[in-house]
Amino acid sequence: MTGLSAPDAFVTGASVTGLSVSGAPVTGAAGENSGIVRAYVGLGSNLEDPLEHVRTACRELDGIRNTRVAGCSHLYRTPPVGPQDQDDFVNGVAALDTSLAPLELLDALQVLEAAHRRVRLRHWGPRTLDLDLLLYGGRIITHPRLTVPHPEMRRRAFVLVPLRDLAQQLDPDLRLPTGESLEQLLSSLPPGDLKISPVFL
Repeated sequence: MTGLSAPDAFVTGASVTGLSVSGAPVTGAAGENSGIVRAYVGLGSNLEDPLEHVRTACRELDGIRNTRVAGCSHLYRTPPVGPQDQDDFVNGVAALDTSLAPLELLDALQVLEAAHRRVRLRHWGPRTLDLDLLLYGGRIITHPRLTVPHPEMRRRAFVLVPLRDLAQQLDPDLRLPTGESLEQLLSSLPPGDLKISPVFL
């Protein structure tokens, strides 16, 4: 399977009220605590040329302040979760290196969704762009607006498979803050849940 080709390939080298964050600080490339966090974001779309929405969003993530895209996964076509009266989704995962606090990053992701005319009409309904903050360094975050690790990611092959793609390139030892490996999570899924198709570009 092939990922996005250049220039569409993206493999490149604070305290908030009400926010509970736990976990070890993230270190920079030199091994020092640099204030830079590796975050992983799930991308999905099933409206108005979904492939183009996801590819464009991967580029636009690099425009978020104090943030750069460290890599983008292969893309996958997956059946919808929830209401079945909608088209299949295109899904992928992006790795971001950011100095933004979790809620600041969430706000930036929601601004990007709005720029793609994201409208929340129903739970798990169709959307032009969905950006989910999956992991934020090694942190466990609990807040009315944000839960990290993303509460559904353990049960979603369309998150775990592209996340594994990306982790194999960027962080082969990636585990959830709870200690689970991606392979452990994938092996626990029912075989039917793994029927997702790579998008060949």
